[in-house]
Amino acid sequence: MLQEHGQREVFCGLAAIVWLHRKIQDAFFLVVGSRTCAHLIQSAAGVMIFAEPRFATAILDERDLAGLADCHDELDRVVAQLLARRPDIGTLFLVGSCPSEVLRLDLDKAAERLSAAHQGRVRVLSFSGSGLDTTFTQGEDTCLEALVANLPAAPADDSAWLVVGTLAETIEDQFARLFAELGIGPVRFLPPRRAADLPPVGPRTRFLLAQPYLGATARALIARGATHVPALFPLGIEGTREWLRAAAVAAGVDMDRFERVIAAPVARAEQGLARYRDWLAGKRISFLPDSQLEIPVARFLSRECGMEPIEIGVPYLDRQAMAGELPLVPDRVRLVEGQDLDTQLDRVRAARPDLTVCGLGLANPLEAEGLRTKWSIELVFTPIQGFDQVGDLAELFARPLIRQARLVA
Repeated sequence: MLQEHGQREVFCGLAAIVWLHRKIQDAFFLVVGSRTCAHLIQSAAGVMIFAEPRFATAILDERDLAGLADCHDELDRVVAQLLARRPDIGTLFLVGSCPSEVLRLDLDKAAERLSAAHQGRVRVLSFSGSGLDTTFTQGEDTCLEALVANLPAAPADDSAWLVVGTLAETIEDQFARLFAELGIGPVRFLPPRRAADLPPVGPRTRFLLAQPYLGATARALIARGATHVPALFPLGIEGTREWLRAAAVAAGVDMDRFERVIAAPVARAEQGLARYRDWLAGKRISFLPDSQLEIPVARFLSRECGMEPIEIGVPYLDRQAMAGELPLVPDRVRLVEGQDLDTQLDRVRAARPDLTVCGLGLANPLEAEGLRTKWSIELVFTPIQGFDQVGDLAELFARPLIRQARLVA
């Protein structure tokens, strides 16, 4: 594995708010940061015309950063105005856009103070979405880690399962049905659809990670006494099958029953994948580091779609989370942790893969050079986990190739 240090091109961790505020329906995310942070959130989320979004920015200006204004008083005033305007808020997240040394404000202590001041009205939590501390998807990790500290203690006889990681509601419902058919339960999800419905956790709680970038959350759950059940991530037929199998083995489910339950979903997944396999087979692909989904997605594209990964770049490598995935990556693939942007772009230009997975800021320049690209952010915003989404996952990568063929024709 190659480790690189240099200029990075990754999305800011604040972007996680865009999918978190849609999933946790009674929460509000107040970013404490600059006008630049406000513009980022607005750009990442798009223009919402028909509904008032549940995120905003408390803007710090030069007086605040120079210590000429009392940031605590200003924050208290903004929070009071927000809660008066939005009485539906059940949990308020204070999101730091920079480390506390830069903000000159300890958001952890501010959250404790505001929770006490508004006790019974709203729960106030804090986490960091700083682009200096976190990569694109780590904002979710720091958010869920903050939630874990506030999960209620489970009763001593509560043998529950927890699926950890933000999932689209349709996928959550599909997984819940499969677990029920397997006789595994009760199964709860973190984050919940309402922050007021936090799942309990205790020594008899077992959890599966649905997303590969939740290392801090996993460690926080283990510290609360929960047990991690390691597995591949539920991407593709192989990944979803092994993810469910890990739970089934841990729960003592008969394997004949397991095969009967997954037979129909696997058949649907094979049918969905067949439509795109010919477009993908034999095509060469490179991943620039961005979403932390690069390794399991490359495993799916290589083993199930016949693509040839040339290079897999990851912002950082969590070897514990990727313990099952790494042995399935082809030996000939260059695996890169970190980024030296110019060097990586030189390798892409030299290899000229059929498809390059990268962030938004690099896609258009590479397209202008005649290289087909796929936005890595789509892997987060598109429902891709589980059997019924296998065809959709393959289509994400086939679509640029199909478009290119049609343009040439």
